[in-house]
Amino acid sequence: MVNITYDTSGSIQWVDPDDGSLFVYNPGDIAWVLASTALVWIMIPGVGFFYSGLLRRKNALSMIWASMMTLAVVSFQWFFWGFSLAFSDTANAYIGDLRYFGLKGVLEKPSIGSLRIPSIVFCVFQLMFAAITPILAIGAIAERGRLGPIMVFVFIWTTIVYDPIACWTWNSNGWSYKLGGLDFAGGTPVHISSGTAALAISIYLGKRRGYGTERLAYKPHNTTYVVLGTVFLWFGWFGFNGGSALAANLRAVQACIVTNLAASVGGLTWMLWDYRLERKWSAVGFCSGAIAGLVAITPASGFVGSPAAVLFGVMAGTLCNFATQLKFIFGYDDCLDIFASHAIGGVIGNVLTGLFAQASVAGFDGGLAPIDGGWLDHHYIQLGYQIADSVAGMSYSFVMTTVILWILHFIPGMRLRASEEAEIIGIDDAEMGEFAYDYVGIDLAAASASHAQGGGAAHDYRDDVHSHGDMPLPAGGREPRHVHTKALHHDGSSVEGSVVEKREVDAGVAHA
Repeated sequence: MVNITYDTSGSIQWVDPDDGSLFVYNPGDIAWVLASTALVWIMIPGVGFFYSGLLRRKNALSMIWASMMTLAVVSFQWFFWGFSLAFSDTANAYIGDLRYFGLKGVLEKPSIGSLRIPSIVFCVFQLMFAAITPILAIGAIAERGRLGPIMVFVFIWTTIVYDPIACWTWNSNGWSYKLGGLDFAGGTPVHISSGTAALAISIYLGKRRGYGTERLAYKPHNTTYVVLGTVFLWFGWFGFNGGSALAANLRAVQACIVTNLAASVGGLTWMLWDYRLERKWSAVGFCSGAIAGLVAITPASGFVGSPAAVLFGVMAGTLCNFATQLKFIFGYDDCLDIFASHAIGGVIGNVLTGLFAQASVAGFDGGLAPIDGGWLDHHYIQLGYQIADSVAGMSYSFVMTTVILWILHFIPGMRLRASEEAEIIGIDDAEMGEFAYDYVGIDLAAASASHAQGGGAAHDYRDDVHSHGDMPLPAGGREPRHVHTKALHHDGSSVEGSVVEKREVDAGVAHA
């Protein structure tokens, strides 16, 4: 029998049998945290759609699959021992114990995160953070990673990397928590850890086939998916940051305000930086900047005012944009720019939190979790705490991810790197036997039939891109660059235009 009662207002009451202390859980607080749980849940397939849209269509389904697979694997891991390793109240400074193994004893007692909600509510809310972090990281396997071993990797990585970082950041026994580090919603446990893990995965897997050639100079295959994924992420981030107040109060509202503002400014900033190069208003650029702004504001969302959120968006949209060039400088193949957006964005957020955190903003919850503030409150040591936490999270994630990858490398059947043949035909077909779009399979079948008959020129599936006749591979990076050529009218005159326009002219000649 659960030892709870309800008062006349519907609030849940629990009395600690050890000392007789009364704890009251407001239904409004519980409802908000549960609603935020659902909001964060929708972010997980949002990541899958965002990543999928940026890839080539022959690899599109694998990222959506990976997002749902990660949710399922981590849900079991969190039940099995993940929650206990991260949030047991008898944890040490680094990691918890197995006190709550199998969620034993996790129900009506006050949570370690807040006395205003029971532990079971806190548990399911934190599950969503644990589930979204690995999918952010394993986007690094895009177009060249095997799907079977990645399920094993996700379970191990969540246990060895995410859980300890979450423990030292948010558990009241953790070293960073005791030191005074401020991380409202996951700058280090979610973004720095996943972004750095993506870097380690990219280095381990090596470059994709054709790296540095026109073969990989493709544009996102489905910008609509990118926008759809951003919509899911932006929508869910209100629960991600606002729900981290763990109560329905003014601090939650303030977190939502700064979240939306930083995303908006970040998207505009990145888009404007891209416009200076292409003179095009890029949807992908706007979405990338919005994500960068959301990442940066995450650790600060419960600590900073609205004016600071504008700066968070500008800095994230600028620095994360330029950080995408790091992969060319250092020669690693991070095709989705996960390190630039999440690791660099997380560090930006942590550092700016040390500068702009205010005790007055944290007090919007009625003083439930008071802080000393940052530089604005003349608490200058806070910046040192933030940098220490960032460096520790980045270093730990990179080293441990690399160790996990190489241990799996020497276990039969557990290597993450796909074969060259799988890269050529696409991970969707090689690993899943399914496609995001039916016509991808038709293309492959047509190409096989054409080559079998000795006539591949008319309908050629060229490794990466389905093309007709002599139409060249698409140029450009994450955004299209038009390849101009000259075409002839039926009267012999020439016209300049893009390859698409040339096809239209050629079609007109054929019909004529």
